[in-house]
Amino acid sequence: MDNRKVRVRFAPSPTGPLHMGGVRTALFNYLFAKRNNGKFILRIEDTDQTRYVQGAEDYIIESLKWCGIQIDEGIEEGGPYGPYRQSDRKEIYKEFAERLIESGNAYYAFDTADELEAMRERLKEEKSSIQQYNAITRSSMKNSLTLTEQETNRLIDSEEKYVIRFKMPNDEEIVVEDIIRGTVKVNTNQLDDKVLFKSDGMPTYHLANVVDDHLMKISHVIRGEEWLPSMPLHIMLYKAFGWDETKPEFAHLPLLLKPNGKGKLSKRDGDALGFPVFPMEWTDPKTGDVSRGYREDGYFPEAFNNMLAFLGWNPGTEEEILSMRDLISEFDLNKVHKAGAKFDHEKAKWFNHKYLVGKSNEKLANLYKDIIKEKGVKVDDSFVLKVVSLIKERANFVSDFWDQSYFFFQAPIEYDNKVVKKRWKEGTPGILSDLKKQLENLNEFTHDSIEKAIHDFLEGKEFGMGQVMNPFRLTLVGAGIGPGVLEIAELLGKDETLSRLQAGIDNIKRE
Repeated sequence: MDNRKVRVRFAPSPTGPLHMGGVRTALFNYLFAKRNNGKFILRIEDTDQTRYVQGAEDYIIESLKWCGIQIDEGIEEGGPYGPYRQSDRKEIYKEFAERLIESGNAYYAFDTADELEAMRERLKEEKSSIQQYNAITRSSMKNSLTLTEQETNRLIDSEEKYVIRFKMPNDEEIVVEDIIRGTVKVNTNQLDDKVLFKSDGMPTYHLANVVDDHLMKISHVIRGEEWLPSMPLHIMLYKAFGWDETKPEFAHLPLLLKPNGKGKLSKRDGDALGFPVFPMEWTDPKTGDVSRGYREDGYFPEAFNNMLAFLGWNPGTEEEILSMRDLISEFDLNKVHKAGAKFDHEKAKWFNHKYLVGKSNEKLANLYKDIIKEKGVKVDDSFVLKVVSLIKERANFVSDFWDQSYFFFQAPIEYDNKVVKKRWKEGTPGILSDLKKQLENLNEFTHDSIEKAIHDFLEGKEFGMGQVMNPFRLTLVGAGIGPGVLEIAELLGKDETLSRLQAGIDNIKRE
């Protein structure tokens, strides 16, 4: 890394919701910037107006905020190199496109869609392996290289539609060092004369991207592997502008793969396998279709970040639970893998579980209270706090809490038939009636006193633990789930425990 101030950018297009792969790109840029005391810039690349989707820009910004990725310069934050939305910068790009024409590195092309198609068909018939507008085919097309200056000016003055294309040099070796990929070599004969400026007055991604990165003093371009084929052209643009010495370093991140490792992770995979691929819920403005989000599915943002960070990178240690501060101190682009990273939804849930159990019971109880209110149950805060302390180890999400603890808030109205068949024997009602008498004699109804009473009961009657504890649980819970029976009984209290015990004795019948 050179001695320049580290400045990185995340530059999404507002063409729809932000995919989790895009969030990972933003996260890696952010971690790299903060690790090196640099700046993280958000730039919206909306040069392709035909693909613009209403609400997508706001969604991108809100997603980054939810993840805790703090923007140093951007649309809302401002900064010394704005505007930070490309559609607000279009006058800048025209000037730089003209500069390339003046230096002989670009040219005007007036070819119609039909003429371009005819060129491709001709190359197909000639069985040419490359069917593109390039150093060879440009000489037979309608452009400022084949037309006279007078004819070119006449067409421009008469408002004939044109594009500006980059003039890719013939048979030149491009060699680039990518931080992740290593040495990348491409011959210019494999590249076409890409359009830099479109007939609608907007630049293409390639021109706007390079110009903005230069003007915004971007030191490192950290982006997805899908942009690797664009790198040679971008290198040639830096050279054509005379910016060779200040061009950024490149790092192309590995793809996020489907859970089976075959192909790029898509929304379709999430829909089919039951997991979100977007950070937040997204409603399609045209169809009204709603796509799930990690936020609404109950993930903590720090768990989502931690999971994403480990898709294609790890610190080289056994430690997997890393806070944002830890990730910043550990992050190193040289430790990013080249190979694609397989997404594992079970691992994502594991990360959330780890962050959930690490949170205070007070914080979790506050989150759980909203769910309890929705169920129409009224209990005091101290009771919820105790419930959470007993069940949180069993949950991946706060939304799991109700299924793990509903029996604390309501007595069973029915009993799990499978458990009844397995655990409720002919003599069980008599055994539990005797147990109830033993528990009625307790002055203190604590875990230790209940445990001693049951121990004495088992020893005196010579019953096995399973004969008593399994049906006892069934009477309290209605099923074979939950934390320890003694913990449940203590929290329910003496009166409620004895009431449920009697109700079970009276109502549970083997079919």
